[in-house]
Amino acid sequence: MYDYLFFDVAPGPPPYRRAGAVVPPLLSAALAGTPAEVSGIFASQLGWANTQAAALIAWPDGDDGREAALQKLAGERALAALTIEPLTPTARPQPGDSLKPGGIHVHRWFHIRADALDAFVALSTQGWRDFEVRFDANIFGLFAAEQTPQDINDGVLRLLLITRYGDHGVWETSRDPTTDAMQAFTRRQALTRFSVAASSLLIKP
Repeated sequence: MYDYLFFDVAPGPPPYRRAGAVVPPLLSAALAGTPAEVSGIFASQLGWANTQAAALIAWPDGDDGREAALQKLAGERALAALTIEPLTPTARPQPGDSLKPGGIHVHRWFHIRADALDAFVALSTQGWRDFEVRFDANIFGLFAAEQTPQDINDGVLRLLLITRYGDHGVWETSRDPTTDAMQAFTRRQALTRFSVAASSLLIKP
């Protein structure tokens, strides 16, 4: 399983602290002695404040200190807020996959119909085949978030897609509606109620 952690660093006097500098040592201290693997730490670029950052953590089966580590992080005075999203991978990542350095990493959240997961994943994997050949881009993961009571009430499932692009220019070029990839992604939109994205820089590992 994975945890997606979204950090908001508490404000302080100048010089203002960027979350990308504050989060790594906090995370390292909290996870010390656990079998957790830090898949990536992401600093803000477009769409997040400079006080915000995210991390993707992989855990083996079983607790193995997960709850204690997350509680320690949640109690850090340096953080104004911490959101923890337990995630389950769908078609990706596969065992052994790792985030590629360089470029930008776009984090896109989708809210889809709760009964549409299989169709959404199928259209995604169909589009990726053309997308990754055609552009300097790589899909690292498409994850299903643990449903909250509000999700269940709304009849939605939330998905997180993490994609690396060579740069923002590649992202713009990849929007070409005539490609096989974008045609599959357009059909995917019919299953989507809401989506939002932000670009980030991979700072660790």
